[in-house]
Amino acid sequence: MADRVPPTVTSSTPIGPDVDLDAEDVRLADGSRLTEDRAAEIVEEVRRRAGRPSLTGEAAASPRITFRIAPSTRDRAAEIAAQEGKTVSQLAREALEERVAAGERRA
Repeated sequence: MADRVPPTVTSSTPIGPDVDLDAEDVRLADGSRLTEDRAAEIVEEVRRRAGRPSLTGEAAASPRITFRIAPSTRDRAAEIAAQEGKTVSQLAREALEERVAAGERRA
């Protein structure tokens, strides 16, 4: 028997009608019944895992830094990142880490 492939869900995927889990018998992939409590647990688990993983590997989210740059700098950074097979975020993170390390060596 072939494995079932779930449909792709996007922001434009229509949402179906609500299901009364107390009245309907809805089963999870492992065969257990989906209850309102279990559905709430699944939602909380997904919300906790939302976003990218921490750079430190710990449960806490990595801190973010936001700053503005000229469009030409962003465009050039995107070109360099693509050439190196990286994201602009990776390129910026590496540049900042290098600058901070250089400052520590001078101190």
